[in-house]
Amino acid sequence: MRVGVLTGGGDCPGLNAVIRAVVRKGIKDYGYEFVGFRDGWRGPLEGDTMPLDIEAVRGILPRGGTILGSSRTNLMKIEGGVERVKDNMAALGVDALVAIGGEDTLGVARQLHEHDVNVVGVPKTIDNDLNATDYTFGFDTAVNIATEAIDRLHTTAESHHRALIVEVMGRHAGWIALHAGMAAGANVILIPERPFDIDEVVAHVENRFKTKYAPIIVVAEGAHPKEGQMELASGERDSFGHVRLGGIGQRLAEEIEARTGKEARSVVLGHVQRGGTPSAFDRVLATRLGVHAIAAVNDKDFGKMVALRGTEIVRVDLAAATDELKTVPLERYEEAEVFFG
Repeated sequence: MRVGVLTGGGDCPGLNAVIRAVVRKGIKDYGYEFVGFRDGWRGPLEGDTMPLDIEAVRGILPRGGTILGSSRTNLMKIEGGVERVKDNMAALGVDALVAIGGEDTLGVARQLHEHDVNVVGVPKTIDNDLNATDYTFGFDTAVNIATEAIDRLHTTAESHHRALIVEVMGRHAGWIALHAGMAAGANVILIPERPFDIDEVVAHVENRFKTKYAPIIVVAEGAHPKEGQMELASGERDSFGHVRLGGIGQRLAEEIEARTGKEARSVVLGHVQRGGTPSAFDRVLATRLGVHAIAAVNDKDFGKMVALRGTEIVRVDLAAATDELKTVPLERYEEAEVFFG
């Protein structure tokens, strides 16, 4: 059997660990051949490939990013896209695909499976918002990076007696903000699932200043105020229809400074959360997911995604992973609220 491997969407620590595990087990245990498709779904759409063998994956375990490249190409928006992928796979002798990605990448994988393409998915997103899996690889690394940054910002905030607003990734789900904010002792955490009251945020900030300490606010990029409280700029959309976010941290800094008279600054962590070497947890999780993904291919158990449940790796339908996002439940946010102010 010849198997294609691709990585789609935003880059993520641990992608190379998955690729390595898929190839190593596939060659060693099953005698498969592998081909890497470049730049997400653009690869199979255009037949753009690279060799993928033991030599190609040697030494990539600790490397960030992806040796295959990535993109946000949505082949479902391209006329004849599915047929082009099927034709290119047939011409290359590729019998099955391992698609490593998040909501959008696996959504395309699901639709391809419905068009009789043999595909197995591996969940990847630093946002941890894919359903049917307890954790996605990349999330732990992103939280560790954000936590270290917030730890460092505490000292400069206190030295200059200013409020610091730390904007982290999280379009629809506030998992990074919640975990990093709790781990680093943030005074307020704002997430997309819970529209915030700007008056309450300002009250927490003022209360923190009264203690002679400076406030740190952690805000997910998709967080938003209650209706009518603040105006937020709307951005352009990508090929999957997502608005390009960013700017809530700066708006909050402006509002807090205007209302309190205290200096406020915004720090946007941005893509630094995605970059660099994966954490030990993510290396192990990504490796295990890769091993189980190629085992699913060998079992011809297509249309599935490998997922972490407890400490076990299981297989779930791609539909279960992509039908609905996994967002922060109210009770989890209430645990964090105890420490606000």
